[in-house]
Amino acid sequence: MNAQQQPGLINTGMVILAAGSSTRFGKIKQLLHFNGKTLLQHAIDEAAAAGITPIVIVTGAHAEEVSMAIKNEHVTIAFNEHWQKGMASGIVAGLKKLIMVDRNIEKVIIAVCDQPFVTSALFTQLYQTQSESTQHIAACVYADTIGTPVLFTKKYFEALLGLTGDEGAKKILKLNPEDVARVDFPQGAVDIDTQKDYEDLIDRQRHVF
Repeated sequence: MNAQQQPGLINTGMVILAAGSSTRFGKIKQLLHFNGKTLLQHAIDEAAAAGITPIVIVTGAHAEEVSMAIKNEHVTIAFNEHWQKGMASGIVAGLKKLIMVDRNIEKVIIAVCDQPFVTSALFTQLYQTQSESTQHIAACVYADTIGTPVLFTKKYFEALLGLTGDEGAKKILKLNPEDVARVDFPQGAVDIDTQKDYEDLIDRQRHVF
């Protein structure tokens, strides 16, 4: 559900990771349709509805197809030429581009495009939770873990830019547990890694209606 446009999240940008090759799935996962739009477009629309700017989309495998499918001229695309090296390279490419686009950026929300239930309200809650706390990270909690979407203040930009290989942002969360504010997001446990995941998602939605 798209929320109405909200006042902007001050000096907060978004990096949406969409560079994967979807080898486990067999199709371009970013472009799977759910509720009338692609998974990637859903993430973009919800970020825009929260008033987040700039929004950076990190592409890699299938970069041309993914880029052409985006229906928002206000996003910035960062092509990650090292996408095969793992998630870290996407975070680095996205954050570098974000800083280049807006040097006043103070916070970044990192999201993936295979969590179909992210909403603008969730992004806003991450921002508000961190802003009202003494912590510099706000992360989502689901299925006995913490993860994306996750907000980092500028305090952690250097650490994010220093990630390598298959290291994701979760490494920073684990190293700094005392600096993490938590936001409950039970539906965050639903992500689309396999064809069965997608079929289960569509089936569940069909029964809702």
